[in-house]
Amino acid sequence: MKISAKGRYGLAAMTYLARNYASGAPITIISISTRLGISKIYLEQVFSLLKRAQLVTSIKGSQGGYQLVRQPRDITAYDILSSIELALMEKTQPAAPDKMPELDRALMSCVFNPLDEAVKATLKNVTLDDILTAIDGEKDADSLMYFI
Repeated sequence: MKISAKGRYGLAAMTYLARNYASGAPITIISISTRLGISKIYLEQVFSLLKRAQLVTSIKGSQGGYQLVRQPRDITAYDILSSIELALMEKTQPAAPDKMPELDRALMSCVFNPLDEAVKATLKNVTLDDILTAIDGEKDADSLMYFI
């Protein structure tokens, strides 16, 4: 599985919205772009897809921006990536369809399908809250001082 830049930026932007969820204030694409160092034009494309998937809502006007539609604990990495990635789980092509179709069926049932399901289950088990908790853990790890 390969996650595109759009997918990575979508996860990052949604995590940024989740960090600011409690304030209730909409966040502009410009502020996300500045904070994360991601192109504004690229983020507009990402947010168009996120809005279509009903993960964010947009508020027009001078005090406008984007907000999460649901709480961070209710939005998964799978929700985000499946709304952005055209082929999150690409169908694996057969290896020997003409000579040994039974090999291809065995590979599908023993390797490829279980792998796809494991990736999907993992992404469904990671919420924006989990990512925020991991960020806090990384900050704590960076702030530790060791004395010898």
